[in-house]
Amino acid sequence: MDSDTKRLALSRIQTLFNLARETYLENPVLAQRYVDIARRVAMAARVRLPKEYRRQVCRYCKSFILPGVNCRVRIKQKREPHVVVTCFNCGKHMRIPLKSVKEKVRE
Repeated sequence: MDSDTKRLALSRIQTLFNLARETYLENPVLAQRYVDIARRVAMAARVRLPKEYRRQVCRYCKSFILPGVNCRVRIKQKREPHVVVTCFNCGKHMRIPLKSVKEKVRE
């Protein structure tokens, strides 16, 4: 795929996620549809979802998650500091490390 196709796909993904964020409170089903379309666009264009959008989708049930509305976000200090996002749709936990692997190597 050429760079124009990937750039177009990324702009469409960004638009769809913005629409999902705006419409979630009024119509969660439509917001979920926007996210499903954005994921399909990424797969068709063979583009990874940007990290900011990947974290708005549950890794397990693939539902759109909006912090404070249908998921809980907690910061944990035990072991390595990390953020725990709990999806209210499936009840699963997603852990996001706060320190990158590169920073560990330097220390």
